[in-house]
Formats: sequence, C-alpha cells, structure tokens
Amino acid sequence: MKTFGRLILVLAFTVFVSSGFAQNFLESGIKPDKTYVLLAHPTVQNLETVHFLLQNNILQLSDAEFIGVYSDEESYDYNKSVNLIKKPEMSRFHLQKIEGKESPERLYHPNEWTKTFKSLFDHSVGIFFFGGPDIQPEIYGQKNLYSDVTDPNRHSFELSFLFHLLGGKQNEQFVSFLKERPGYFVSGFCLGLQSMNVATGGTLTQDIPVQTYQKKNAEENLKQKRDQLHRNYWQEVAKDTLFMGISFHHILYTAHPFFLKTVKAEKELNPLVLSSHHQSIEELGKDLVVTATSMDGQVIEGIHHRIYPNVFAVQFHPEVPALYKEGKKLKFAPDDTPKSYFEILSPEDRAFHLKYWETISKAIKSAERLQKARK
Repeated sequence: MKTFGRLILVLAFTVFVSSGFAQNFLESGIKPDKTYVLLAHPTVQNLETVHFLLQNNILQLSDAEFIGVYSDEESYDYNKSVNLIKKPEMSRFHLQKIEGKESPERLYHPNEWTKTFKSLFDHSVGIFFFGGPDIQPEIYGQKNLYSDVTDPNRHSFELSFLFHLLGGKQNEQFVSFLKERPGYFVSGFCLGLQSMNVATGGTLTQDIPVQTYQKKNAEENLKQKRDQLHRNYWQEVAKDTLFMGISFHHILYTAHPFFLKTVKAEKELNPLVLSSHHQSIEELGKDLVVTATSMDGQVIEGIHHRIYPNVFAVQFHPEVPALYKEGKKLKFAPDDTPKSYFEILSPEDRAFHLKYWETISKAIKSAERLQKARK
C-alpha cells in the first residue's frame, strides 16, 4: 500500500509539473529561429478557430507557431486548453500563463506584468485579441449603466497589454513597445476592437439599442431595419430552437484607404458580416481612425492605427469557421427559411472575408520580415 501511495504521488506530481511547463512556454520552449504569434484569451474555442483557419489556408501562415497568453486570474479554466494542445495536430500551439493582478490605477503604467509583456513582444511578431463579455465601464471613466461584466480580470490584463503595445491618452509619457518596432501586428475582433479603443484612451457606448437608437426593449429593437440590429433580439420575444444567436448586417467603408486599397475590397460592395454585440466605440482612442461603419453610420465597424500600419481591428466576426464551410441551418426571424452561415453569405461576401484574412496574413509576414531584419 505504501508503494502504491508513492506511485500515486509521483503520478500526481508528474501531471502537475507537466501542466506547469505547458503553461510556461517562455521559459520552456522558445526557439530563436521560430516565428511566434500571440493569442490573447486562448480558450479551446479560440485555439480551434485558429487551427481551422490555418488548416484551410484562410490564415496563410505555414511556419508560424502560436502562444496563447492569459492571466491566471481569468475566470476560464485553461486546463482545457492544456489538454487540447497535447493533441498531435495542435503541435504549433503553446501557452503562457501570467501571474499577478493589477489595480485599475496601474493598468496604464509600468506594473507587475510589464517585464513579461516586453518578453512576449520581443519573441513574437504579432497578437490577436478575441471576442468576449463587457469591459467594466469604470476603467474608461463611466458608471455602469448597461454592462454585464463577468470577467473583469481578463479585461484588466488585456487592456494593460494593449496599452503597453500602443500607448494611450491615459499616460502620454509612456513609451509604447511599438515605437521600438512599428511594424508589429496587432488585431482584434468584436471585444478585441473595443479593448484596443479603451486601452488607447477611448470610451464605449454601453448599449447600442438604448443609447444610440433609444429603443427600450427587444420588441422596439425588432421594428428597426435588419442592418441596425447587431445581435439577435428574436430570442427574447419568441421560442424557436433554430434561432441563431447572432445577426448579419452590411457595413459601409469610410474614405480611409484601408478596406479599398489595403484589403482591396470591391468598391461597390457593402459586405454582409456576422455580428454579435450590444456595445460599440463611442470616443475614439489615441491615434485610431475609422475604416468602416454600419450602413447608417451610427456604429463603428472598423479601426486602423494612424501611425502603425499593421494595427487594425473590426467590430464583426470574420474568424467564425461556419462562414467558410457548410453547417447547421438556422434562422434569424420566425418567418425566415433556415440557412447555414455559409449559405447566408454571397460569394462576393465570402471573397471579402477571405481578402481580409489575406490582409492579416500579409501583415503578419511583413512584421516577421521586419523582426528578422533587426536581428
């Protein structure tokens, strides 16, 4: 029995150590000849999404590896991600847990995370920020009126990292990391765009229906045009297991050249995009410019950094795998014919999405070339 007990302890210790190494890639696995891209909030879903995009050559990076970075104070159980990256097909994915917790007053200053942020920056060519729940309004100087904050520590971590990368109005004396390497890639989807804005000193509209359109409930929202609905409110007034949890609406390019010249999107196309949010940019952060809006101009759908060419983000979700393959047929409204997300997009809409990912791929490769030239 004593031998059996010792065996159990050894096995438990081995699992513990293995899990620890799996979440500390900076110390256990960085190779100087490899290209690394960071992934904030590396949940199973986000890791599988990036894997899908790579496998289908939508994200065109044949050699890059990916480091998922996160705070140990986040609410998500990252042991699920540890188990996922053990699979042979996930060998290009790694994890880096970052310990510690910072107060709101220190997010936009050198703090406990700064040294690790700089190390991650030095060893990578770019970073993605994904979607998620509402940011605590107190961080951008507002009282919480309509925000449902479920993971404040995630937001504190990601906002501080983005501030270190880009700088912001909150602390004009801070020397941002990208001043050292302006070609570094930074992008985000939905919450990722909102986080980029808040981190650089901007603010958010906490609820589009109430604050932008003066609609008090789901019934009033559903009287609006489809292009004014940024998520699906039918679920709140009717029961149907086929309702999709998201919305599709068109977007409008601004005069900024990002979509027409960089993405090379069709000038006459107002592409249909997948949308699932109730918050949006209010006041723009430092050095951010608008690249796209909703069709009525009320909601900012895309931003680009005025100084750093490979820093841009969108309010919609071009990363969702269902946009690029046949899947379950769903509907937005009770009278709709069920369709898959793939069917909802026209070939022209899908071409727009693929061009956007081609732009991302080129930006990361550009950042990689610039990093190699520095060595």
